[in-house]
Amino acid sequence: MGGAAKSGQAGRPLKVGVWLPTIERTMAGETPRWTDIQTLARVAEDVGFDSLWMSDHLIYRLPGREDQPVGIWECWSLLAALAATTQRVQLGPFVSCIPFRNPALLAKMAETVDEISGGRLILGLGAGWHEPEFRNFGYPLDHRAARFQEAFTIIHGLLTTGKVDYEGRYYQVRECELRPRGPRPNGVPIMIGSNGPRVLRMTVPYVAAWNSDWTTHPSEIPPLMERVDAACRDVGRDPAEIERTAAVQIDLPIRDPARSGRAVMSGATAPGVNPVQPATGDADELAELLRGYAAVGISHVQLWLEPATTAGFEWFASVLERLDRSG
Repeated sequence: MGGAAKSGQAGRPLKVGVWLPTIERTMAGETPRWTDIQTLARVAEDVGFDSLWMSDHLIYRLPGREDQPVGIWECWSLLAALAATTQRVQLGPFVSCIPFRNPALLAKMAETVDEISGGRLILGLGAGWHEPEFRNFGYPLDHRAARFQEAFTIIHGLLTTGKVDYEGRYYQVRECELRPRGPRPNGVPIMIGSNGPRVLRMTVPYVAAWNSDWTTHPSEIPPLMERVDAACRDVGRDPAEIERTAAVQIDLPIRDPARSGRAVMSGATAPGVNPVQPATGDADELAELLRGYAAVGISHVQLWLEPATTAGFEWFASVLERLDRSG
């Protein structure tokens, strides 16, 4: 990963990733099992997606429906399994919630998954936001930015140098070493998932990529990227060194005949802080939408497709084919 826009497969103007349904009732209304997730990952590789992504949450309690919790499979367990059972696609958490794991352990987990995958992991990192899961699972939600800064310092230091000795208010590591090292001498690339000025300023000196979070249209991207550019200028880093990525929700113009339901968290209630209206269109229109993201400087998109099923992934192959022809 780097700053300038990079295409995925030959002729493609940007990389196109897809979310795997790992949340209850998000596979056209059904709960995915491991066999379903593995099948979808294989189909995604076969039809030409560049990357696979999944949520790192523990439980959802949606506003107004707190008494109807929505569960999710544990992210890093699935990443390790997919690293071993895929061949080409990049893999990443979107994004890994730092407070859920000791930061030194998280760095070791990332290095191990990168080793299993042969160097295909992108380490998305975030501070977390969904208060109910913090309360339910016993994690502190106070001083999020301060905790994030300390944890990020440990994670980045271990992944890049292999050694950290750190004394902070929330985290302490003594003569910590990351051994053995994975396949990349400079460590796993880090993608930051934040638009907050404080988090941006503390991370842009070090990260390989930034993610916009959920958007509806390419026109939303330039103001967000200006925040990244401003943070880079403040700390003296060339903005062009940071890759720009964006998450996009898309309602496909089909329904899976084998699964007629609708995802419990699609559309306005898809996972994320800010609900958005999904994009729609035929194959030509969706290819043009993705070209628009490339035109404003986005080099990698992560798509939440509805339906997130084999039929949905296979239908999207026609969009990828048109995108590849556009160059």
